[in-house]
Amino acid sequence: MELRDLTALELGAAIKKGEVSTVEAARAALDAIAAQDKALNAFITVTGERTLERAEKLQAGAREAESPLYGVPMAIKDNICTRGIKTSCASKILGDFAPPYDAAVVERLARAGAVSLGKLNMDEFAMGSTSETSYYGPVRNPWDLERVPGGSSGGGAAAVAAGLGWYAVGSDTGGSIRQPASYCGVTGIKPTYGTVSRYGLIAYASSLDQIGPLCRDAADCAAVLDVLMGHDRRDSTSLPGLDSGWKGSGPRVDYGHLLAGLTGDIRGLRIGLPGDCFGDGLDGETRSAVLAAADVLNSRGAEIAPLPFPALKYAVPAYYIIAAAEASSNLSRYDGVKYGWRAGEYEGLAELYRKTRTQGFGAEVKRRILLGTFALSSGYFDAYYKKALQVKAVIKDAFDRAFQRCDLLLTPVAPAAAPQLGESLSDPLSMYLSDIYTVPANLAGLPALSMPCGFDGRGLPIGAQLVGSCFGEGTLLNAAHAFQQETDYHKRAPKGGVPA
Repeated sequence: MELRDLTALELGAAIKKGEVSTVEAARAALDAIAAQDKALNAFITVTGERTLERAEKLQAGAREAESPLYGVPMAIKDNICTRGIKTSCASKILGDFAPPYDAAVVERLARAGAVSLGKLNMDEFAMGSTSETSYYGPVRNPWDLERVPGGSSGGGAAAVAAGLGWYAVGSDTGGSIRQPASYCGVTGIKPTYGTVSRYGLIAYASSLDQIGPLCRDAADCAAVLDVLMGHDRRDSTSLPGLDSGWKGSGPRVDYGHLLAGLTGDIRGLRIGLPGDCFGDGLDGETRSAVLAAADVLNSRGAEIAPLPFPALKYAVPAYYIIAAAEASSNLSRYDGVKYGWRAGEYEGLAELYRKTRTQGFGAEVKRRILLGTFALSSGYFDAYYKKALQVKAVIKDAFDRAFQRCDLLLTPVAPAAAPQLGESLSDPLSMYLSDIYTVPANLAGLPALSMPCGFDGRGLPIGAQLVGSCFGEGTLLNAAHAFQQETDYHKRAPKGGVPA
């Protein structure tokens, strides 16, 4: 049995039955990383001996484990804090910073018996759509090494697609889970804002950031999200309604049962096709693949209906003003004083700040800090930041009206398949515009999922996006599961990765 043929759930079942040991699974993943990651650059840090020690420690409890993912090797994006393990956000300015604590999601994964392989490469501070802005060099797409894997969670998507781990945990601020999932042919979901704790996630834009999984298929995503979701009092944005003991008047969300809810029955499900997402700027092969996905869902009993979504055209400018403004504030703490990298040969505190920030941040991060600082300045606050917040409310209202008519929306994830390395960096505006279909869900705080739905003429994966209403993760995952029962796009793998 080739272990990398298995999904995360299949491997977890084999470990529980005693067919595979936790150490065997960890060694298989580490061997794959050693063989392939020099070409992909998906990892910043591989924990090696620490991984094997963790796997060996877990073996004794494998047969009695409650979690279906017990002992399954996985990896974590490098903007999620891991105690004693370098967490760099792919930036020079953090140097060899090793947090003194674990993020909430890392704690939850540990309790579920996860085996971490290390920290995944990404766009610096999650600012990018290609995973090329990393201080540690670009991540490459396993389907074509001359193309980007998407960003900012490109390392996670590339690792899962190439079989270097069975799932990854990333973050999504404007599409940073879904777009790389689309480019690399895997499944990824951004949950409802507030359902997964952000404690220990190094912030880019605090009102938009959300943690979620990248996996082979929807079933694996459901299992991982079952672990990640839940109330955390350390995160002021964490929803108390996720607490199993919640007795308040707010929303009560039944979490921890997403996997059990995957029936594949979507008869009567109403899925809207926003016409504004299928107009100019969308590649023809991508349009055809997403519309074909609609036909598959229809064949399973879903009702497909077109609907307008004119607010789409406002999403990208609003997003980049809000995200950049929050970034300019969040990143002001990196000054070379308390931790991280510090510039040398300076005179006085002001010069220390200037040199450290000038030399420590990459070009894209500096661009967004400057944009955000401008938008927040006294002369432009009302014209830009305040206006963007008003547009955000308009977009949320547009979704509310859409979900009065349907249960889910189906859209493309990106205008086209993965571009070549360097193509987007030479034209930042085109990179920003590639987020047009993903940023609305972040602005509205809604769950959204990317699933493989085809390939273009060059053999590159294409993803379809499903967007749900608040707390609609179960509906999203079940629809994706139904689609994957009828198709095999999620089972295909790049050359050198998991066999098809």
